[in-house]
Amino acid sequence: MIARVYFDYNATAPLRPEARAAMLDALAAVGNASSVHAEGREARRRIEVARNAVARLVGGDPKLVTFTSGGTEANDTVLTPDWQLHGERSVFGALLVGATEHVSVLSGGRFPPERVRPIPVDGNGVVKVEALAELLANGERALVSVMLANNETGVIQPVAEVARLAHAAGAMVHCDAIQAAERVPVDIASLGVDALTLSAHKIGGPQGAGAIVRAREDFTFTPLMRGGGQEKRLRGGTENVAAIAGFGAAAEAAGADLANAQGWAVWRDRLAAIIRAGGPPATVFGEGADRLPQTLCIGLDGIAAETLLIALDLAGVAVSSGSACSSGKVAPSHVLAAMDVPSRHAKSAIRLSLGWESKESDLHFFASAWQHVLKHVAPRHQAA
Repeated sequence: MIARVYFDYNATAPLRPEARAAMLDALAAVGNASSVHAEGREARRRIEVARNAVARLVGGDPKLVTFTSGGTEANDTVLTPDWQLHGERSVFGALLVGATEHVSVLSGGRFPPERVRPIPVDGNGVVKVEALAELLANGERALVSVMLANNETGVIQPVAEVARLAHAAGAMVHCDAIQAAERVPVDIASLGVDALTLSAHKIGGPQGAGAIVRAREDFTFTPLMRGGGQEKRLRGGTENVAAIAGFGAAAEAAGADLANAQGWAVWRDRLAAIIRAGGPPATVFGEGADRLPQTLCIGLDGIAAETLLIALDLAGVAVSSGSACSSGKVAPSHVLAAMDVPSRHAKSAIRLSLGWESKESDLHFFASAWQHVLKHVAPRHQAA
């Protein structure tokens, strides 16, 4: 088998052995979690064990965790104009979203397009708080959605500051914490947000499981998936017990990974140094801001990202050119466009992301592969 290195954790992380074991155990059992017999109660137990683990990962209350089919459904569910506050219907007139949000947030959920307004970012991709203040000043009740960490650049947003400003203006706040969980500390109370969303497969759980974590019991959202009374009537449909069990096991294991963050940051910077050494001029996007310790978004002047992706793949290295949800696109990243990165540079951007299974020998492999790639790719482009 040809040796390969995987540097695409922000797209999806390898399944953790703990998650695989929990899923196989759940798949071997029978029982609907809504049934009252012993088999049903055992299925329910597995879900509640997972609910507790997911809550602990973000400092939340297990009673306020709602499981979904993934991060996109979680975001779409929360981004609704209709919430219930203190038992009464509350309608948001506008949705204010960071300009570099994941596409599942930029699409606006259940808000009409004309009621979705972007919050601009600076050259490092950090939301301009003063611009948010202006958007909030028109007196229209708003829902604000700002991610904790960007999936393409790894840039960390000032979510706690955003939440304080939004609440002072009477707005509510959602935070997409999908890329941040496991990689930086996430505490829903410290962030001050009203709800945050998570995805299992970013932390070594299975694809197809996500969660909404609310900060308080005194508000709920209008369900996206209607049906039975599952998830306290906030998400209809029979629960995917195996996926949820895997999510919980991954969340339990992921909590210990925060200790690796400093080492990941060292490796991230070494990867940048390898790329910058001996090749065309390189730009690290978002380098002037706080970033996830394991995410590197970098571009080589004059070399298309697609060319680098193919060359690296043939050399045994898996990386990406941005969000996996937008793979195959020809246009530059909307994230880099919002940061006013020139199109020439944006089209060269590749993303390398590390995770729980990464090891130092992966960097040595990459260094060798990179030299091979430069010999075959860089000369042609430099000559052009």
